[in-house]
Amino acid sequence: MTEPKNQSKTKKASSSEVPAAAEGQQDQQQQQQRRSRGERRGGGRRDRRGQDRDSEWQERVVQIRRVSKTVKGGKKMSFRAIVVVGNERGQVGVGVGKAGDVIGAVRKGVADGKKHIVKVPLTRNSSIPTLSNGRDGAASVLIRPAAPGTGVIAGGSIRTVLELAGIKNVLAKRLGSKTPLNNARAAMVALASLRTHKQTAKERGISLEQIYS
Repeated sequence: MTEPKNQSKTKKASSSEVPAAAEGQQDQQQQQQRRSRGERRGGGRRDRRGQDRDSEWQERVVQIRRVSKTVKGGKKMSFRAIVVVGNERGQVGVGVGKAGDVIGAVRKGVADGKKHIVKVPLTRNSSIPTLSNGRDGAASVLIRPAAPGTGVIAGGSIRTVLELAGIKNVLAKRLGSKTPLNNARAAMVALASLRTHKQTAKERGISLEQIYS
């Protein structure tokens, strides 16, 4: 008579333990789902922030050429891309990339251009403060400020550099070599040498009124 009573007790205990274990598993599953949702949301926010940062920069390919290198087994063909990177807010850079395919060359050119960013001082009329002259190799570039409504009077790779820098009223003249890379780098040298009137007054140790007089 005692054996069936013990069996009934054990059965009741086992039946009470099963739902508790199931509830624990459900709680763990809910916690894992919450964590996965949080990670997804956080990852999406990070991706959006990265896209916003990248969207500020614009990229323009100036030239793509197929070049060859003579090696022991023959000639090795590759591509060279000249890329101009800028945000149209006074920051611009010129980069060169070489790779076996065009996409890889452009990607390397963009990375190289972002490493050589130059800050350009802009006026209220989206022009440059003073005249500037830049030289790289056999290429020489002359850049002059212009009145509002003039536009970008330039050609070739110089125009691309000025537009991505955010300059809307400027006069530029190419002197010497016609090579796109040298002209773009000469324009970068000219933009890097620009100074505002306040900076010039500080360097010379005079007042701002004496510069305008």
